[in-house]
Amino acid sequence: MSPGKHITDSDSGTDTVATRRDRAVRAAAEQGLLDGGEAVCALLDVAGIRASAAALKAAFTEVTAPGTALLHAFAVKAAPLVPVLRLLDAAGIGAEVASPGELALARAAGVRADRIVLDSPAKTPAELREALALGIAVNADNPQELDRIDALVSAAGDADRAAAPASPVGLRINPQTGGGSIGATATATATSKFGVALRDEGARAWVVRAFLDRPWLTRLHTHSGSQGVPTALMTRGVRELYELAEEINAAAGRRQVDTLDIGGGLPVNFASDEETPTYAQYARLLKETVPGLLDGRYGLVTEFGRSLLARHGTVLTRVEYAKSAGSRPIAVTHAGVQLVTRTVYAPESWPLRVAAYDRAGRPKGGPAVAQDIAGPACFAGDLLAENRPLPLLEQGDLVAALDTGAYCFTAHYGYNSLARPGVYGFTVAPGGGVRFATVRAPQTLAEIVAESGGATPDALLAD
Repeated sequence: MSPGKHITDSDSGTDTVATRRDRAVRAAAEQGLLDGGEAVCALLDVAGIRASAAALKAAFTEVTAPGTALLHAFAVKAAPLVPVLRLLDAAGIGAEVASPGELALARAAGVRADRIVLDSPAKTPAELREALALGIAVNADNPQELDRIDALVSAAGDADRAAAPASPVGLRINPQTGGGSIGATATATATSKFGVALRDEGARAWVVRAFLDRPWLTRLHTHSGSQGVPTALMTRGVRELYELAEEINAAAGRRQVDTLDIGGGLPVNFASDEETPTYAQYARLLKETVPGLLDGRYGLVTEFGRSLLARHGTVLTRVEYAKSAGSRPIAVTHAGVQLVTRTVYAPESWPLRVAAYDRAGRPKGGPAVAQDIAGPACFAGDLLAENRPLPLLEQGDLVAALDTGAYCFTAHYGYNSLARPGVYGFTVAPGGGVRFATVRAPQTLAEIVAESGGATPDALLAD
């Protein structure tokens, strides 16, 4: 379904992403979310998030043997908002963190330590020490990091020779199976910075020896998927992980590797409201291509992010001015590079759907006119959409940037000191009424000044 066609109550009796979104935009206009000084806000569909979490869990429960230990850990970087993490935790989804800040957010959301996984290519000794003390699962990225963990384990063993990490510890490998169409986010290329490059000379033998030398090393991790990577290529990386685990366990003569972390990276269809691929499709593909992964001998961890949240976020902004240049209409809005950074800088790789509404929040009609949707930043390329056919936008109309729930308004880019928008979760009652809850309040000008050294204006004037 194109963003220009909106399902209404009379079109369908079902509750869909599109119908909930239209109701939320209308309610945002009626309830004044863009009144006063706020000209842009972000909306999160609570029902949609819950549905995605349920679909993920159901998909893997269906293909795994009964009793298989399953942990679905949300990639916090996709939407680092404490209420979102709390919502997902309540829905049975843990947290995958990649920095001290993300760990702090997960803990603030009440996610239990045994449902948190720490991944990062640049963990400090302090980060490792904290994670191991809390019992958080750690995936080591490289031999030097494994040496640091060795030292921490040895230090604990001085007091108790039987000591081993309280945390499950794994090793990340790069299967080097190849990237997709977006090189900047591909994680399984020959030269990716993540993990131990498994096909490099001597690497596989080193990995096996590393496990044999460390009885407490019990997990393997890979992340072969990302936007632009087909699921068949993702599963190749997972199969490499499984085969390596089998090799290690055969060499150890026991089931030393007991858990496989297959990462996330399921791509999202940004071209329409159709959800493809689905978690169920991916899980069934894994069942077909790596059946031993799911037969109950291994615990399983996933780390999906974008696919859980992208669909359920909408950036809503007012058209401040409608103008033209070179005979092309331009709608100047308050949503641009600060919110959809990847789309502005790499629109071919990160396309964005845009929907037009009138000032009352009703889907806008009329013939499609090719026009630019511009953001507020002071450079020419700050465009939500270029030469995009939409009903002609006028001053005061509303523009919705769709599928922005992951890696967009939650990862603010402070160009021109533009303020972070307010984020509001919404629920739709059976009768159609919409209730908003503040997830994150709009950033104030005072907060911008404070973050920019406002308390120490004379710091550079001292002799």
